[in-house]
Amino acid sequence: MNAPELLLIDPIPQSGMPMDALDLLVIRCGLAASQRVGARPLVRGLGPEAFAAMCAACVPGEALENGAAERPVFDEFEELFELLMEHAAPLDQTGIWLSAVIATAAQRDNHLWQDMGLPSRRELSSILRQRFPTIAALNTGDMKWKKFFYRQLCQRAGVPICKSPNCTDCVDHSVCFGPEL
Repeated sequence: MNAPELLLIDPIPQSGMPMDALDLLVIRCGLAASQRVGARPLVRGLGPEAFAAMCAACVPGEALENGAAERPVFDEFEELFELLMEHAAPLDQTGIWLSAVIATAAQRDNHLWQDMGLPSRRELSSILRQRFPTIAALNTGDMKWKKFFYRQLCQRAGVPICKSPNCTDCVDHSVCFGPEL
């Protein structure tokens, strides 16, 4: 899909499930990490209204501009965003925001929890189990999350040999590409 504007999501009614501390932590850390690396947009896949609603709910009083990409981006954002939204439980505003934040961060070069600005892998695993339980349950071997998501995308596409995410500069290359337990 070459038209990112087709993915722009505007708010849908809340399911009644309040945002908890972990939801807020993940979204706030994701926004901060995007700001730190100078990403534009800060969070992909959200229309202006959805981005404004997310900021109002998660970082009230902060005047954040989402911005736009300077040139077309060819990566797996759209596919991962769709995969996460399919597994969001519930698929409410928060689920959409989390899907966008996670899929945005997954396009960077480090471990996903690092790309999201989270304190450790534990918080990422917790949010995935809490908000995306069906896909989290498929990671039975505790594979690194970014690698796991790319494998899921390859399976969906029917690709038998799956290229891993860009990991060439990662300091933990040998850990990720060693045997999974």
